[in-house]
Amino acid sequence: MRVEPRVLSGTRLVEAWLGGSPAAEGFVPGPGGDPGAYLAKAREVEDRMGPGDRRLAASALAGGGPRGKERLAAFVDRGGYVVITGQQPGLFGGPLYALYKGFTAAALARRLEAVTGRPVLPVFWIASEDHDWDEVRATHVLDVRNRLQEVAIPKRGPGPGNSIHRLPAGVEMAEALGRLLTLMPETDFLPKWQRLLEGVCRPESTLSDAYAELLHALLGPAGVFTAAAHDPVLKRRAIPALLQELAESGAREEAVRRQGETILGAGFDLQVPHLPGATNVFVELDGRRERVFRDGAGYRLRGSDRSVTFQDIGAIAEDDPSRVSPNVLLRPVIESLLFPAIAAVAGPGEVAYLAQTAPVFAAHGIGMPVVHPRLAAAVIEAKVGKVLAKYGLAIDDLTGPFPEIAGRFARSSIPEGVQSALKDLRRSLGQGSARLARSVAEIDPTLTGPVRSLQSQSFALLAEVEKKAVQSLKRANEVSLAQLRKAKLHLFPLGRPQERVLNPFYYLVRYDRAFLDALARRAEEAVLPGPPAS
Repeated sequence: MRVEPRVLSGTRLVEAWLGGSPAAEGFVPGPGGDPGAYLAKAREVEDRMGPGDRRLAASALAGGGPRGKERLAAFVDRGGYVVITGQQPGLFGGPLYALYKGFTAAALARRLEAVTGRPVLPVFWIASEDHDWDEVRATHVLDVRNRLQEVAIPKRGPGPGNSIHRLPAGVEMAEALGRLLTLMPETDFLPKWQRLLEGVCRPESTLSDAYAELLHALLGPAGVFTAAAHDPVLKRRAIPALLQELAESGAREEAVRRQGETILGAGFDLQVPHLPGATNVFVELDGRRERVFRDGAGYRLRGSDRSVTFQDIGAIAEDDPSRVSPNVLLRPVIESLLFPAIAAVAGPGEVAYLAQTAPVFAAHGIGMPVVHPRLAAAVIEAKVGKVLAKYGLAIDDLTGPFPEIAGRFARSSIPEGVQSALKDLRRSLGQGSARLARSVAEIDPTLTGPVRSLQSQSFALLAEVEKKAVQSLKRANEVSLAQLRKAKLHLFPLGRPQERVLNPFYYLVRYDRAFLDALARRAEEAVLPGPPAS
């Protein structure tokens, strides 16, 4: 098993940003590499955060590995900083890229300790206030027969639901775990990981509880801490900013709209569409988390169309701060208000929406952290690597629909003599028909039409011969095509990069912590140059 770095793909803005385009970097600070950018952000953080702020932030952090408490104390005492990343909870850890974010944040934090001379903590923000149950309730693994299998817990019903952190799912997770275990091979490492998974599937557990415990086990040894978005300490402190955002929502909408127009004018696309009247705030009422929209002098909730006043929302926030939460544009601002974040590790979707958040950051009196791309990688097992090597293929040769891949492979298998003969015949037909067309035109210009028809028919017949040759080769190469299909399934399940689909326990059961160590090494190579801090 090896981990091969990949290029982080995304929108045109993301690709331009990764390529160092000044136009893109004008929207998103980064993608990192200049120590001066991090030091400048550290100075801005110092101007607004003191020991009390760090002490409060530290009280909301969990995990961090065996030296976690010691590192938190140093963070408070020495005025430390944070590298922040995050994701909504996912069943049994969700897709691989959540780990890629965590290991990238850990590696970057170690590098920035050397740059700043201060403790720097990698913090994984668990977006536990999210309510999109369908997005987080399922995960995928490959079974022992190399078939992609979904493991899921039941749907919760149509329409907006409650925040994930409010929904006990332990019994349902235990049932899903039973299915997951039937898909796993019997290895020396299986009992260890089975005990961990069974331990987080307690009846009272929510998906976000289980997710946090799994992150502590998988990322804690790398020094990663977690913060849950619904943590009471964090929520109480975030409420003033949420109410400010609500009160200023008209001005904020206009500023974000203008930012969007600027992004579009620069030739890039928008990640978050503009919704007239929408605020950047959600409210939970009657078991539903709903977006707040302006409605005349008051507000309404989008899903239920229920009317509320600013005073109503303020009273809700006072009674239970966890019932008021930010949307995707406000969330990174809240994170930076709560933690002394000098850097953020982001995936392509996050980079794209961060481009739209500059007016929101500015309205709350802070600057955006320096943004660093998360690790992008493909895990290549020996059986997949052998297929790639056998046929001389790169990973990207297996993108796209499989029939197209099979066709390309079969055409490349056509014997050289046949390919040469086809090429020569096409050239001769093209030259000969052109010469004939010129000659008959001297007799009667209308004769060029039948010549062109003859040329088209000849080329069509040649294409048919080639097609039949390819079909014959496909039949003759069924074993080879089966190997290619298996390799594609491992690298691009559901037609998407494996990091966005496959669950990490597929690899953990097979390779134990050697898999995590390989990810950590690749993340270390991907961050800011220079030696890590001791």
